[in-house]
Amino acid sequence: MKTDFKNVCQDTGLTEDCGVFAAYDFDGGDVASVIYYGLFALQHRGQESCGIAVSDTNGPQDSLKDEKDLGLLTEVFNAEKLEKLKGNLGLGHVSYPSEGGRKRENAQPLVLNYVKGTLGISNNGSLTNAKELRDDLSYKGAIFQTTVDSELIGYLIARERINNSSVEAAVLAACRQLKGCYSFVVNSPRKMIGVRDPYGFRPLCIGKLDNTYIIASESCALDTVGAEFIRDIEPGEIVTISPEEGIVSDKTLQISKPASCIFEYIYFARPDSVVDGVGVYGARVRAGEILARRFPVDADLVVGVPDSGTPAGYGYALGSGIAHGNGFIKNNYVGRTFIKPKQSQRERAVSVKLNVLKEAVDGKRVIMVDDSIVRGTTSAKIVKSLREAGATEVHVRISSPLFLHRCFYGTDIPSEDHLIAHNRTVEEIREIIGADSLGFLEIEDLKEIVEGKVDFCDACFSGNYPDK
Repeated sequence: MKTDFKNVCQDTGLTEDCGVFAAYDFDGGDVASVIYYGLFALQHRGQESCGIAVSDTNGPQDSLKDEKDLGLLTEVFNAEKLEKLKGNLGLGHVSYPSEGGRKRENAQPLVLNYVKGTLGISNNGSLTNAKELRDDLSYKGAIFQTTVDSELIGYLIARERINNSSVEAAVLAACRQLKGCYSFVVNSPRKMIGVRDPYGFRPLCIGKLDNTYIIASESCALDTVGAEFIRDIEPGEIVTISPEEGIVSDKTLQISKPASCIFEYIYFARPDSVVDGVGVYGARVRAGEILARRFPVDADLVVGVPDSGTPAGYGYALGSGIAHGNGFIKNNYVGRTFIKPKQSQRERAVSVKLNVLKEAVDGKRVIMVDDSIVRGTTSAKIVKSLREAGATEVHVRISSPLFLHRCFYGTDIPSEDHLIAHNRTVEEIREIIGADSLGFLEIEDLKEIVEGKVDFCDACFSGNYPDK
């Protein structure tokens, strides 16, 4: 039975992953401003809330100070607030709403005081056993102030620290109890610890700026602050950084076949990032080239939908020999429509976010390249705008396979009924969005876009969940 398209357009609570950035200046300098600019480079990963927490490793163990709130970095922070955040060890976070909703108490980093001192934690991911853990801890007397997974992780670390000789041993013991996706940074009074789940669903990397060590979600954040990229934190690796021992690695949690999220290369990561040794920009260009081979069409112009569709559009033009042009003017002050929490917000944002460049498309047969079709409302609106601007034909090419299944690892889709591809053929989707033709990548193409260098999770396309 077909799903009514109106139901596809209802609010689904779809959220993206988040961004983390941490810094430790071994020389004792303040790190708040470095964290701020690092988070600025990661703002695409989260636009609902943000925060920074810092401590002085030469001061008392409970000296951790934080500032966080709902909103963009420019809305939450100013020079005066940053000036008050004194400390040489700190971490920050940008996020989208959790399942618990858009609440200030869910903003990260979380600062937890316990018997051994203070912990700061910033996490990117979604635990598949979060409810089980929360229920178990609640029945044992735990009192939670938030609905985010970071508090669960922090509570487990604090509890394990009582029975372990070091905070990194406590982190390992806590991680043994976690299932699903997590990529987090923990700051103890004297150490900075970065952790990536055994599958490596979300990225995390290490950098260095003079004598300041950095852990960040993406390498583009290192570039922004002028730091040198050292390496990626591997799936299943716990990295502890301290002045006494430098970088210490524990790979106890590693498994034989990790599964990084393929959507990092298609959509989530910034194109100037390198994730697990694969450049995001190059991956998107290759996706476009594959589309040109699979779905050639006579046309006058190829345009990519900003931002993640732009490199794929360039790749389609390279592969087809058709001219590549700029078909859209983007308002950079509007957030990503794909992950807006309310359907009404998404639709308004599409109207404000992109304006078709009429002079470029008028009278032309246009190939529009985008990264994905989830609900279909955005694609339909853009196709209509191109036609209204004078495009005589609009052929849509999508640099990912059909989005068919729920994701449990950070991109939250409550029901497959909310996906336009659910129980529909490509032809039916084409009719709904109003395109002259429509083509998607095949699942087998994904290995080519990452040049075979990365084992990845494609569950949102295939339904094959790596931890099931």
